[in-house]
Amino acid sequence: MISNRDQVTQMILAAKVSKGLKWRDVAERIGLSKEWTTAGCLGQMTFDKSQAETLGKLFELSDEAVAWLQVTPYKGSLPTSVPTDPLIYRWYELVNVYGTTIKELIHEEFGDGIMSAIDFSMDIQRQPDPKGDRVNVVLSGKFLPYKSY
Repeated sequence: MISNRDQVTQMILAAKVSKGLKWRDVAERIGLSKEWTTAGCLGQMTFDKSQAETLGKLFELSDEAVAWLQVTPYKGSLPTSVPTDPLIYRWYELVNVYGTTIKELIHEEFGDGIMSAIDFSMDIQRQPDPKGDRVNVVLSGKFLPYKSY
């Protein structure tokens, strides 16, 4: 019996490794971006019935696990307030160093509001460079102004 979504995530990760799959391969099967698909497979997004069933076949999941893929998850995947994984910590550091700059420039350009992480997309690509390949990350979120009432 499965008692939480994290157990399904572990099943997916184990099957992905044993089958030698890449996230882009999984995404192609369900017709979504590799970024959104990965977030979903890691337990941060909800799949519809068709997507969940496709993933169930791909990862050889039980009907119960497929049902869990369709349950709205508790979002937020970091186990601690300050991440300890080096790659994730660098993102934390990036926000600590540049967060106020990003906030200031968004407010200057758009006004008082936020960038949505709901109406959002992300694209991660390798950018070849003779001095060492670079990680190119594009985050695109709808601007949501605060309203007066």
